Amino acid sequence: MSLNLIKLCVGCESVEELEGWIALKLDEKRRAGQPVESFHTTRMVPKRVDELLAGGALYWVIKGGVQCRQRLLDVRPFVDAEGVGRCRLILAPEVIRTEWQPRRPFQGWRYLSPEDAPADLAGSGADDELPLHLRKELTELGLL
Repeated sequence: MSLNLIKLCVGCESVEELEGWIALKLDEKRRAGQPVESFHTTRMVPKRVDELLAGGALYWVIKGGVQCRQRLLDVRPFVDAEGVGRCRLILAPEVIRTEWQPRRPFQGWRYLSPEDAPADLAGSGADDELPLHLRKELTELGLL
């Protein structure tokens, strides 16, 4: 069974901004001749790696709610230049939009079970076309 992670997307105002940042980083790596892969560095190494890599994703909280996810491809622990243990979460570059789900701020990442994860928006219906502020308000009212 797969397992997911959830993390705040600090400094990002929108899903579009996250997509732009990912595209910029991948382009910089391509031009520098580095491996072209999307990753997020974190201090803590997940212990449930096998479950995460069995189809899990990293769900991003942007502006108070889960709004999108990226598939997890690998988890790579490493030691940085200062000798601190860290971890790279290797992610698929595609950002998949999800239903808006409210989340309070928290530090680091958390495990997120498939039952608690919001559904993907792609192909889920007419609400795909609603602007975020309307989806957010309708979700808070229990109408979506």
